[in-house]
Amino acid sequence: MCTLVILRRPGHEWPVLIAANRDEMIDRPWRAPGRHWPDRAQATAGRDMLAGGSWLGVNDDGVCAGILNRTGALGPVADKRSRGELVLDALDHADAALAASALADIDGDAYRPFNLVVADSEEAFWLRHDGGSAPVFHPLPEGLSMFTARERNDPASARIHTHLAAFEAAPAPEPGMEDWQSWAALLARGARDSGGDPEAAMCIAPVGGFGTVNASLIALPRASAPRTAPLWHFAAGPPDRHPFERIEI
Repeated sequence: MCTLVILRRPGHEWPVLIAANRDEMIDRPWRAPGRHWPDRAQATAGRDMLAGGSWLGVNDDGVCAGILNRTGALGPVADKRSRGELVLDALDHADAALAASALADIDGDAYRPFNLVVADSEEAFWLRHDGGSAPVFHPLPEGLSMFTARERNDPASARIHTHLAAFEAAPAPEPGMEDWQSWAALLARGARDSGGDPEAAMCIAPVGGFGTVNASLIALPRASAPRTAPLWHFAAGPPDRHPFERIEI
């Protein structure tokens, strides 16, 4: 189960802040965020080397997209397409509304269940796909939204139940001052910091070859900010043991 946290605060200099931990099989190869697709030169995203898609990315228009598996849907299936391609499809669009509308028309039977979040500086959407019909997209409200393998801000998720209030109470990062300390510390919380419950840990220690493999902190600038690119700080390993370093976009 991955985690994605998004804070929407319209009118702010940095109206969208995103924090994400990627949880995956440790031996599944990947590359750190970059411009890995010559036919999609506008996209900066992490690359999954097994299926060729991505779990999280941004484009030059300031659109950010991230995908998470839903409960009981970990890993690939031979007769299904890779969900990672949907992140790249979202980044083909100039704004979040266009991306969400286009992805809502996909053949739902072709993909395993997922939660996909797509945002720009003015709008954000959650696409929920339960594995049956086409996904349904919901506008995300202002404030904090947290996603794992269940519903938005769902207390049935041990991780959300344990950490949502901490994200809500934490001082918001200050991207312009390169200050992400509050959220970086929350992404690094392991089982010991989560009531001793491994299911509630933000940062999963490897168990059975599965664990947290990297982490991201992203800020989207307001649309009117001249020549200001999104900011992305990336931990190339579990965030409790690896520092966040800035990715050039």
